[in-house]
Amino acid sequence: MVNGKEGRMMRLGVNVDHIATIRQARRAKEPDPVVAAMIAEWAGADQITVHLREDRRHIQERDVRLLRQVVKTQLNLEMAATDEMLRLALDIQPDSVTLVPERREEVTTEGGLDVESHRERLTPFIATLKEGGIKVSLFIDPDLTQVKASHRAGANSIEIHTGRYAEAADESKRKEELEKIVDAAKLASRTGLGVHAGHGLDYRNVRRIVEIKEIEELNIGHSIVARACLVGMEEAVRQMLRAMGRQV
Repeated sequence: MVNGKEGRMMRLGVNVDHIATIRQARRAKEPDPVVAAMIAEWAGADQITVHLREDRRHIQERDVRLLRQVVKTQLNLEMAATDEMLRLALDIQPDSVTLVPERREEVTTEGGLDVESHRERLTPFIATLKEGGIKVSLFIDPDLTQVKASHRAGANSIEIHTGRYAEAADESKRKEELEKIVDAAKLASRTGLGVHAGHGLDYRNVRRIVEIKEIEELNIGHSIVARACLVGMEEAVRQMLRAMGRQV
């Protein structure tokens, strides 16, 4: 599948958080998310994504620092907009940062960042990252108000939260959520924002998202790691690339 912008292929970012989840279940040394990232790149991933959470439930600072040294494609760091994370990002220098909401009690990120309500605080935070040479994306729900706020806050791109589409109970609801994603992607593209998407995407539901020409990049983690447990990381990544319509 070729992206509608300049004939480019839609990029795949592989999130290796849950390789670290398995490791942390035993506080062991393996499986190592850094090794998993290297295999994912070998298999054709265009980016490695990790979320360094405040409670360090899976990815550790050690992982991010090592990834910065070995990742040959792009390193995308998901993080909350906190002073601690800002300092770490400026020190480690990932290629990009994706700002996400974060609550200790959640199992995974449950929704998008409310940029509209927090724009006054986020704008200088984003500016500081950009001044440090780091591209900034905001993880938001497919809401036009949030798209406009992201543009005004100075972000380079948005990542559209696809969770409600992925979890839709029936086809009618799925189409409704897909339309919201399409509308958000089109508006973001018109304003000059880069358009990414992710959360809950798997080998079955990814195809409709790939068909949205404004979306340039997908970040997918859980479904790839889950399949990797059965077939290996290399094959799991290649199967996802094929599901996206890429030749591998």
